[in-house]
Amino acid sequence: MSLLIKSGLVVTSTGSYKSDVFVKDGKIAEVGNSLSAEYEKIAEEVVDASGKYVLPGAIDPHTHIDMPFMGTKSTDDFLTGTVAAACGGITSLIDFEVLGKGVTIKSAIEAKKLLAEGKAVIDYGFHPCITEVNDTILEEIKDAIEVYGTPSFKLFMTYSFRADDYTLIKVLEKAKECGGLVQLHAENHSMMQIMHERFEKQGKLEPYYHAMSRPNIVEEEAIQRAIYFAEFTDSQLYIVHLSSMEGLNRIVQARAKGLRVYSETCPQYLLLEDSCYKKPNWEGAKYVMSPPLRTSESNEALWKGIASGDIQTIGSDHCPFNFHGMKHMFGNGDYKKIPNGAPGIETTLMLMHSEGVVKGGISLEKMVEVTSTNVARMFGIKNKGEIAVGKDADIVVFDPKQKFTISCKKLHMNVDYNPYEGMEVTGMPYMVFSRGKKVAQWNNDCVEFVGKAGAGKFMKRMPFEAF
Repeated sequence: MSLLIKSGLVVTSTGSYKSDVFVKDGKIAEVGNSLSAEYEKIAEEVVDASGKYVLPGAIDPHTHIDMPFMGTKSTDDFLTGTVAAACGGITSLIDFEVLGKGVTIKSAIEAKKLLAEGKAVIDYGFHPCITEVNDTILEEIKDAIEVYGTPSFKLFMTYSFRADDYTLIKVLEKAKECGGLVQLHAENHSMMQIMHERFEKQGKLEPYYHAMSRPNIVEEEAIQRAIYFAEFTDSQLYIVHLSSMEGLNRIVQARAKGLRVYSETCPQYLLLEDSCYKKPNWEGAKYVMSPPLRTSESNEALWKGIASGDIQTIGSDHCPFNFHGMKHMFGNGDYKKIPNGAPGIETTLMLMHSEGVVKGGISLEKMVEVTSTNVARMFGIKNKGEIAVGKDADIVVFDPKQKFTISCKKLHMNVDYNPYEGMEVTGMPYMVFSRGKKVAQWNNDCVEFVGKAGAGKFMKRMPFEAF
């Protein structure tokens, strides 16, 4: 299969330039200004990208597909979830797998692979989520990094499967030794428990009190405690779904000391506010996620954190649950029973462009850096993340002027609502390629999936390298 993309603006994390891109056998074979004359007649497909951007496919480092949680299961499987990703310009993702008690990393990863094989339309990898520490798990961490191709591990500081401080410290030590990256869901569980008890007694159980039970200090304290552990072990630490300006301040301070502390945020923490929880008819439940939405002050601080480089990546935290029958009925009358999570994988790139680049908050190059290049570097995906010779031809031809009104009816995520319903964005994927094969394209008034179920492959990733 050969492909020529001509006359587009190639965007990298360090600069942009008009160029042609020639793809052969799924790899970027050549990038240059005058390729059309040589390759236009022999390429099996020629795409005129005049007036459009040529971006490396976005990589989502944070998804929860086909995940059991709070008595139900996220509604996207690896077919619907990856179709949605492809239509949003996401060409690979890394999903989480929580290890049950006594379960090995290998068996958990193999079980997750079975859910993806034959369904995934784009490439995928996994983060094992460690819930307990013992000699077997500690020894297997090395194999996970060096043999299984899963060199990143998530731990939670809340939920029933939370890790205690001892577990976190031991895993950080092992990660430093073997080249692993520890990711952390940072919220102080005890503070939240006390708030839950207080609101229960007061009868304050509406969705708004989900946010009130997890004030900014809950995240800030957990992040600071984890930073102390990273400093104690001289290890590397990655904070997932950073939501608060206070948490960001702690990370900025740690990085100023030379600590290897990294962070990710999500579009919802850049664009939505906690006033969403006050919507009538229990519709605030649509926005119940953890950590919760914050205020405009945190929104603005996080945008600045991206621009300054203190936030390195963007993830979606895609974890969809239907409003009707799940978020509504499961949690009706008590915010603590609402399944935590929201859809987001398909809208990440369009939102980052429209609300970040178009409005002047970040540069086009910064968008590419945080949605693709840094993710590939951070998580050891050596063959992706750039428009460069030898890399996989994961490419998004992006139309920066195309308007689109977000609607769950025109998106592909398997869920009955969208947090951004009715928002008009500027800039949409025009064509999306996964290893040189077209998987999505703009058609009339939305993006259409044109790929094949099962075409996605498991990505075996490399050990962490600090940057």
